[in-house]
Amino acid sequence: FPCLSGFETMPRIACTLNPSSLHRPLKFPRKSSLTMGMTDPVPTARGEARGILRWFGFGNADPSSASPSPASAEKAVPEDPHERRRRQLLTDIGSFLLTHRLEVSGFTLAIAYDVITGADRRLARLIEARVIARQPVTLDWLGEIGRKSDEDNGAALDALMEKLDSSIEEFARTTTTARSAAHDYNSALEAQVDELEQVSKAGVVITELAGIARIMLDRTREIEKEMSRSELQTRALQKNLDEARRSADTDHLTGLPNRRAFETVFGRETEAARAAGEPLCIAFCDIDHFKRINDTHGHEAGDRVLKSVAQTLAKISDDRCHVARHGGEEFVVLLRGKTLDQAWKLLDTARETMAERRLVNRATDVPFGRITFSGGITDVSAHHGARDALAAADSALYAAKAQGRNAILCWETGMLKDAA
Repeated sequence: FPCLSGFETMPRIACTLNPSSLHRPLKFPRKSSLTMGMTDPVPTARGEARGILRWFGFGNADPSSASPSPASAEKAVPEDPHERRRRQLLTDIGSFLLTHRLEVSGFTLAIAYDVITGADRRLARLIEARVIARQPVTLDWLGEIGRKSDEDNGAALDALMEKLDSSIEEFARTTTTARSAAHDYNSALEAQVDELEQVSKAGVVITELAGIARIMLDRTREIEKEMSRSELQTRALQKNLDEARRSADTDHLTGLPNRRAFETVFGRETEAARAAGEPLCIAFCDIDHFKRINDTHGHEAGDRVLKSVAQTLAKISDDRCHVARHGGEEFVVLLRGKTLDQAWKLLDTARETMAERRLVNRATDVPFGRITFSGGITDVSAHHGARDALAAADSALYAAKAQGRNAILCWETGMLKDAA
């Protein structure tokens, strides 16, 4: 959609912006399919847009706010086109955020930039469809779109890495076979050359043949060496690919698997538990008052607290219990082969262990106080699918927070409503 002009009289609607519009602002049609039936004007939007531009450091961005004197107009230097486009881009970003009533943050600024410049055409189309359907473009909706995009990108990356791994393995097999064939050929040719050189009375022809064979032997030996080097390089490439895969699946602060890796494990363990007829439980855990820890002791101290909780949870993990950092101060635990009661006891023991520790900020020697975490747990088989199970565990976590924290609660019907 073209960028907005005459914004103060325009209804609050959602829009996407065409990159070409950055050079020539156009008035949005007042009776388009996107504006019909919407009558909520925004009389102060122009003033708010100027405020956002001043926040970016551009002073008074409203060209109508001041009229230059004739003398100053004569001395005025033409504005650089790049600067003009930059100002227009900032104006469009501000208009986008104001139109959809989105807070100014790194996330929303990135969204607005991608949509306006055309960097994310898929998101632009989704927003366009939502506007046409007269549904609001909210922060929660944008976050859900981002999570789905991450999942799609992760699946595509997994498929690409699998394809690359398969190609490397095939190339390694081909290289090994070629090197082996070159070695066998060298051995046979060398035996023939030795026999030819031993025939001293065969004449000039045999001598020339022996010389040619010797040259061929030298060349095939070089080929064999090249094949050997290729084989070593292929093995190194396979090793690097494995390390890259592990790095992509690891949270580098805590050393635990990250959310991307957990999604893969969750799918695999769900299928395995279903095939074996075993119970499967999933839990969300969240550090209590973590923001207060960061505000009081600093983010470096907060990182050490994250590591401590991660180590406590990691002690219960094995090949049938998987612990991962889901994001921020939140962890996810997957337990296969244990009933809901058994899983709860195991997780509650870890909670008690953490609560009994008395941590001290080593940089300041100031005690942290008691560090605790809350959790919610549910049986995956009690829900229609993996997403429902995750939502139920999250509801139980919020209920534990609402009831005073430092507790592990099992999911029950209606728990989300009670937590709210």
